[in-house]
Amino acid sequence: MDSWDTGQLVADDKRYLWHPFTSMGEWCAPGHEPIVLVGGEGAVVRDSRGREYIDGNSSIWTNVHGHNHPRINAAIRAQLERVAHTSFLGTTNPPAIQLAREIVELFPGGKFGRVFYSDDGSTGMEAALRIVSQYWKLKGSSRRTFISFRDAYHGDTAGAASLGAAAMFGGEIDGFRFPVRCVARVEDLFEAGDPQDIAAVVIEPIIQGAAGMKIWPTGTLQKLREWCDDAGTLLIVDEVMTGFGRTGRMFACEHEGVEPDSYVFAKGLTGGYLPLALTLVSNEVFAPFLDGKPESTLFYGHSYTGNALGCAAALASLAVFRSDKTIDQLPPKIEAIRTGLAKISQLRGVKEVRACGMIGAIEMDGAGAVAADVCQVARGLGVLTRHIRSVITFMPPLVVSIEQIDSALGVLNESIQMVITYKAHDTAVPVPT
Repeated sequence: MDSWDTGQLVADDKRYLWHPFTSMGEWCAPGHEPIVLVGGEGAVVRDSRGREYIDGNSSIWTNVHGHNHPRINAAIRAQLERVAHTSFLGTTNPPAIQLAREIVELFPGGKFGRVFYSDDGSTGMEAALRIVSQYWKLKGSSRRTFISFRDAYHGDTAGAASLGAAAMFGGEIDGFRFPVRCVARVEDLFEAGDPQDIAAVVIEPIIQGAAGMKIWPTGTLQKLREWCDDAGTLLIVDEVMTGFGRTGRMFACEHEGVEPDSYVFAKGLTGGYLPLALTLVSNEVFAPFLDGKPESTLFYGHSYTGNALGCAAALASLAVFRSDKTIDQLPPKIEAIRTGLAKISQLRGVKEVRACGMIGAIEMDGAGAVAADVCQVARGLGVLTRHIRSVITFMPPLVVSIEQIDSALGVLNESIQMVITYKAHDTAVPVPT
C-alpha cells in the first residue's frame, strides 16, 4: 500500500487549491481535515489514511461501472501506448470515429447522425445552444429564444448558465448569454403566446438533478415533444446526469418513448474516468451545415475535442454495458434503494424521499445545515455523499451490490437519527472518525 503524508497534502491543498461549490473559509479552517482520496475498487473509494467509503454519489454522478474497472483501465492503457491526444481541427482519430458510430447506432431509426465532442456537460450544452442558434440562422429564421424550466441546471459556462444555473446559485453573469424564457410546467407553454421566436426547449428528462432530484410528473416529456412539434421548434434533452443507466434505462427518454432533436451526454459517458461530452444532433439539424458556405461552419470547439483517451474509455464503457448486461442487473438494486428510502421516510426530520432508478433523494426539514451535518456524520461512518441544500442525494455506481446499498442507506438512516437527536438538544453533532 502506498504511504501518504496526509498532513502535508491537506496543508498544501488549503494553501494552493480553490474547490468548486465550496465555502473556502470553512474548507481552510484549522479544524477541518479534507478527505484525500487515493484509491478505489468497484463502489468503494479509499483515503490517504486507509479508510474506505462506499461512493454514495458516484464521484459527483460520473462513475458507472465502478472504480478501477479492468476493461476500461486496459482500454486507456492501450490507447496511451498509441497516442494520448491529437488535434480534432483538421485531423481525426479512430476512437473518436468509432465512438461516434456506436453512439448513433444506439438510436435506431435514422433520426440521429452527427456527434459533436466537447469536454463536459456544460460545454456539451453550450455546443447544443450554439448549434441550434446557428441552425435557425442558416434557415433564415428569427427564432433565438430558448425555453428552460424553473430550477433547471444545465452547466456553468456563460450560455449554459443562462438556462438556470446563474439564477439558482445567485451568480448572474454580465455579458454573453442566450435569450431565455423560464417556465415552471409544460402547461405554461400553452399560454406563452406566439412560439415563433422559440429556438428550442431544454429539459432534464424525467428528473431534475441539481434542483434536488425533483421527478417530473409522468407524461411531461411526451407533452413537451408534442408541444415542440406543434410549435415547429426543437427539443434539447440534457442527459448529462440521467444518461447511461441512472434512471434504470440506458437513457431517461426511453421511459416515455420520446426522441428529442438533440441529446447532450457527459458524466457517465466514459464510465466516470475522463472528461468527455458529446452533443448528438438529428440529421435534420445538421443538414444546413453541409452547404459548404463559410457561414455554415460551426465556430466552436475546444483544444481537447475528440480526445482519444476519453473516447477509448467511452468505447470500453459501452462494451461493459453490453457484456455485463448492466441495465438488466438494475431492477433488484433499484428495489433495494426504494426499500431503504421507505424506511428512512419514517424518520423524524425527514420531509420526503424520492427515487428514480438508481437515484435516491432524502429531503430534510429545515435549512441545508441539517443535510450537511448528516453527510458529515455519514462520512465518518464510511459513506460519501453530498447534499443539495436540504436534500441528501444517494447515487452509487451501477456496479454497487445490494449489500452495499443496504449498508449505505443504513448508515444514512443512523446518521439522520443522530443529527436530529443532537439538534433537538441544541448540541453540536459529533463526527465519527
